[in-house]
Amino acid sequence: MALPRSVDVLKEIAAEYGVCVRPLAMRRTDLDTGLTEVIDLPCGATREDKCAPCAKKNRRLRQAQIREGWHRDDEPLPGPQPATEEQKSLILFRAHLEFSRDEAARASQWDQVADLDEAIREVEEAIAAEGLRGRVGPPHAAVDEDQSDEDTGRRRKRSTKRRQDAPELPRRKVERRTVGKTYTASDGSTYRPSMWLTLTLDSYGPVRPDGTPVNPDRYDYRRAAWDAVHFPRLLDRFWQNLRRCEGWNVQYAGCVEPQRRLAPHAHFAIRGTIPRDTLRTVAAATYHQVWWPSVDVQRYTADRPPVWDADASAWVDPDTHQPLTIWTEALDAIDANPDAEPVHVARFGAQVDARGVMPGTDDAERTIRYVTKYITKHTGDCHKATTDRQRAHLDRLWCQLRVTPCTDRCANWLLYGVQPRNANAKLKPGRCKGRVHQRDTLGIGGRRILISRDWSGKTLADHKHDVRAWVRALLGVTTDSATADNPGQLADDQGAAVERVRHAWELARPDDPDVGPLSHRLMRSISERARWRSELLAAKDRAKQGPADLSATQHTAPQHNGERSG
Repeated sequence: MALPRSVDVLKEIAAEYGVCVRPLAMRRTDLDTGLTEVIDLPCGATREDKCAPCAKKNRRLRQAQIREGWHRDDEPLPGPQPATEEQKSLILFRAHLEFSRDEAARASQWDQVADLDEAIREVEEAIAAEGLRGRVGPPHAAVDEDQSDEDTGRRRKRSTKRRQDAPELPRRKVERRTVGKTYTASDGSTYRPSMWLTLTLDSYGPVRPDGTPVNPDRYDYRRAAWDAVHFPRLLDRFWQNLRRCEGWNVQYAGCVEPQRRLAPHAHFAIRGTIPRDTLRTVAAATYHQVWWPSVDVQRYTADRPPVWDADASAWVDPDTHQPLTIWTEALDAIDANPDAEPVHVARFGAQVDARGVMPGTDDAERTIRYVTKYITKHTGDCHKATTDRQRAHLDRLWCQLRVTPCTDRCANWLLYGVQPRNANAKLKPGRCKGRVHQRDTLGIGGRRILISRDWSGKTLADHKHDVRAWVRALLGVTTDSATADNPGQLADDQGAAVERVRHAWELARPDDPDVGPLSHRLMRSISERARWRSELLAAKDRAKQGPADLSATQHTAPQHNGERSG
């Protein structure tokens, strides 16, 4: 029993060579020849507890994405192309349909309204197929007297006046630029630094070095749970305020992770520089108000929940059988009260860490690794609870998160005597399936990687393509894109190359006779990856020696399949 298991050693070697340990067996059929083969594709997991090689590969891609967009001195994306005449004619036709629908609705000609709605839907599909992004307008909702505001799409208006306890911020027109300021040194050289920023939530009570509260009875677990649930909205509000305050489209890339006290905080790489006083002022002036029904009193528990009345199609009190307050009535009560206050206000703490980072330095690479150090781990695995105090602290926070409503459709609203939006009999009071209520998420249920739209101008798929192109260029593998020489492409009526669908893919079943055991597939993949690594290292050595050796590489590399290299 003291000897190592061969299966564990095999998985360890697979992780060493970057081979996915949970490959997906996909059957690829050549539509021309009918040849079928089974190809193992990586699972693409982003967490180490599922597949460490795929998670590390994803982390390297994120690091490359942050590195490419952080210190760039040009705009990553060009402006939108001008609309074509066909696109303009479709928009004009859509406007005529909107006018006709409005006239039919005024005349109560509902049969014509239904026909026009169908025509509008078809035109919207044609607009999307023509290459225009987004919707021209929101879809129409059928309105009748018995429908509530969640069915008709009516939005409640809230005052946009700033809170008196929040400082005012200057508001400027946001320029369409994403590049920061360029500085000139005393010797005449120019440089363009960027920044690294950490945003932290407010304190809920004094804590020890291990993250546990000094006095658990006075630690505000309720506010900690609500702040964790609404932390993404608070971050969005911060970047909106910062752009309005600075007057240009500030770009960021970062990660949300828990602190030792289990409260979320965020690390961001910012392109360009912003005064530290401005960052602290914007953080202090940023808040997110939650206008939901009151949760001061929990009327029910998971052991004594309200019950569903099938006849009334509503949740009722288990003793009096009176229906609970519906969602719209609860919000109407808030709107009718001029002194109403939001049920929760999320704010940042006073600790705002910001510093400049110069491009191409060791500090920049070290910061990128620091920002992405926990993205391959589950939220609950970032800081392991090893002592009884830490485990008790986690239990108390989780107990509060279990009864904290996460959305307007959360089943936890039933515990407070309110029927959530679109309530139905399948809800389980106090047992919402949302991610924020799970013990391992610590209330961080949304995306942990936050990257602005104009950061690098590329998606992860684009960065994967760049890696493959770099490997092909190093090995001398070329892909012929000419239509005449490439049988995998066709030409459209304008002579442009169009990729022809040559293969059909389907998921292979594990019990299919042509799908071998997982250990056999892993050993083949390890052998293939080992040969790839040897040839890649040899190509790197030849590239360092000179162009002559690199040209020689181009005659020895074509045995690689360009589709699977890299």
